[in-house]
Amino acid sequence: MRIIVARQSTVTAPDVEREPTDAELDALVLEEPLIAAGLELLDAEIAVLDRMLSELDQRRLRRARRRVLAARRALANQTATTAELGA
Repeated sequence: MRIIVARQSTVTAPDVEREPTDAELDALVLEEPLIAAGLELLDAEIAVLDRMLSELDQRRLRRARRRVLAARRALANQTATTAELGA
């Protein structure tokens, strides 16, 4: 039986040891409001899992959904503007 091995050493570091690039960090900063809004929505959904929705719970869920949509819209507009400026 022949043993198969790579003839060259790896060119890039394994994913476990690799640090995020500046571009990846910048993308995370841009998405931070959307991530926060998503966590807020998740928190509101978890809070009402085991009970009937009250008027206050309904308002909280509605507000959280609106924040997620607003954050998505802002992110889409921001990336569209950035793409237009870069082109």
